[in-house]
Amino acid sequence: MNAIMFSITGICAFAAVSVLLWILGYLVWNGGKALNLDFFIRLPKPPGEAGGGMANAILGSAQIILVAAVLGVPVGFFGGAYLAEFGGTTFPSIVRYTADLLNGVPSIVIGMFAYSIVVMPMHQFSAFAGGAALSVILIPTTIRSTEQFLRAVPQTLREGALALGASKWQAVLTVVMPAALHGIVTGILLGVARIAGETAPLLFTSFNNRYWSNGLSQPTASMPVMIFTYAISPYSDWHRQAWAGGLVLLVLMLLTNICARLVLSPGASQRT
Repeated sequence: MNAIMFSITGICAFAAVSVLLWILGYLVWNGGKALNLDFFIRLPKPPGEAGGGMANAILGSAQIILVAAVLGVPVGFFGGAYLAEFGGTTFPSIVRYTADLLNGVPSIVIGMFAYSIVVMPMHQFSAFAGGAALSVILIPTTIRSTEQFLRAVPQTLREGALALGASKWQAVLTVVMPAALHGIVTGILLGVARIAGETAPLLFTSFNNRYWSNGLSQPTASMPVMIFTYAISPYSDWHRQAWAGGLVLLVLMLLTNICARLVLSPGASQRT
């Protein structure tokens, strides 16, 4: 029976890993052929012309994710700190339940919401609107991860700081948060990796732009939207670049996840 259960669990684990390897291999096979220097430094060519790249989309995605991080990370971080260290019972329970519900809201609904409160008042699509939409997705993830890692800090550290005369906020700021820093950074990185691949909210907010972005208040290209646009087009060269864009996006997300694991590793904590 032990051998049977070991075999079943091993097969299931291999199947889970195989899905990722299959996707990655399929992207490498189809997208690797389209990757070249022009893909990273050139603007898109007009429809029907071969060549060009997604340089504007790469830069636009970076801008949108930066806006989302600036808006969402502080709210999520301090919200998680409140739940873990300063909250009572009733109100924190409501906040946790709300964060969990918000974490399950379809991203297209969040895009419609951002379109109503940001795009329509501004009367145009913009990178800021895209970042605002993605920040709504980032906030609940950051809140819950920050709270969990702060709660994982041993209570004896808090009691020791309070016994030495530190106030509550001083103990949290100088003792508890540094002890949980690696976990908090990991949660933030994983949250950023998640929003980097969102497409639906950006269709309603940042829209697209085939040229360089002129600022955060203008329509901005992004990797997910550009991949979507190219994938449904009738041009074979755009299909080829869509595969390449998918490969680049997946590699960036994998690198972000690897960085998060390295930050959370015991070796990183010991070096600190």
